[in-house]
Amino acid sequence: MNMVRGQMAHDPFTIFHRWFKQAQRAGVPLVESMALATADAVGRPSVRLMLLKQADENGFVFFTHASSRKGQELSANPRAAGAFYWDATGKQVRFEGRIEEVSAAEADEYWSTRPRSSQLGAWASEQDAPLASRKVLIARWKAMRKKYQGRPVPRPEGWNGYRVIPETIEFWTRRSARLHERELFRRMRTGWKRQLLQP
Repeated sequence: MNMVRGQMAHDPFTIFHRWFKQAQRAGVPLVESMALATADAVGRPSVRLMLLKQADENGFVFFTHASSRKGQELSANPRAAGAFYWDATGKQVRFEGRIEEVSAAEADEYWSTRPRSSQLGAWASEQDAPLASRKVLIARWKAMRKKYQGRPVPRPEGWNGYRVIPETIEFWTRRSARLHERELFRRMRTGWKRQLLQP
């Protein structure tokens, strides 16, 4: 995962990377797991767990099928919110912002790092579409394995990355008596504005 440190003393991405590494050292399983919330064109929300694949000053990146529910919602309403919670360190990070698709080159670069079995799975699954039985899915996966035997598996059309460009990032630290620490960063034209929030 590409984790680039920020340059400013109070840059929220510097804090995020420090907290992320703390969670890694604490042995948090799937430290990159985040809840991602989207909404359709009329504002009906949905949320699911996703894996963060990149975080830098440009935003938080994840990958999915454009035809999936989240992909369709992001197309209709290009905004999203995400949250990480690491119980072992007593820390939470929340972010909200607009969505942009990553470049084809970025998507290809990440695709090349995926396990071959997962690449085949992306071809076998029409994500979120109804499924008659699991046998059908496994059969399609085996068919894809045979089709691409002995050659690289190309990235499917519509399988792409999305970047949440955060407008706000909040850092929450667990404290006793429920007097938790909350620190909000809001993106301004001149940079990030920091503000403490009551718990």
